[in-house]
Amino acid sequence: MSERLLRVGTTYIPVSNVEISSDWYIHKLGAELSYIDEDKAILNLANQSIFLVKSKENQSSNFYDIYGVERFSLTFEVDGIHALEAIHREFSDKQIRVSTIENRGHSGRNFIFSDLDGNKFDVWSELSPIFKDKYLSTSSQ
Repeated sequence: MSERLLRVGTTYIPVSNVEISSDWYIHKLGAELSYIDEDKAILNLANQSIFLVKSKENQSSNFYDIYGVERFSLTFEVDGIHALEAIHREFSDKQIRVSTIENRGHSGRNFIFSDLDGNKFDVWSELSPIFKDKYLSTSSQ
């Protein structure tokens, strides 16, 4: 097989109210709205499409690991510890539910935040070198 998967294009997130949730993602996270109807909203966030899909109550994208710990299914990256600390402060100031910044025993630091429906997301201070080289180094020239 000579072809391969190139990127993640869309992430689907269950929400209880599409309009309220899309407003939250726009105002709290800086997402841009591309489309909205009563069943879904399409947002541009962190270089991909995020579909907020109206779901039954108490749905989330979280899952439980083998130790019974509720986990997130998506990690956002930022460029360094200073960016992580700044975003953590900004999210706290915007009254987004955030965990403390933690050391998980690998390079970089992380924290977790949650949306209105309890969907958990991770933020990591280590930006992918491929993304950094391809998209950030050319913009600084």
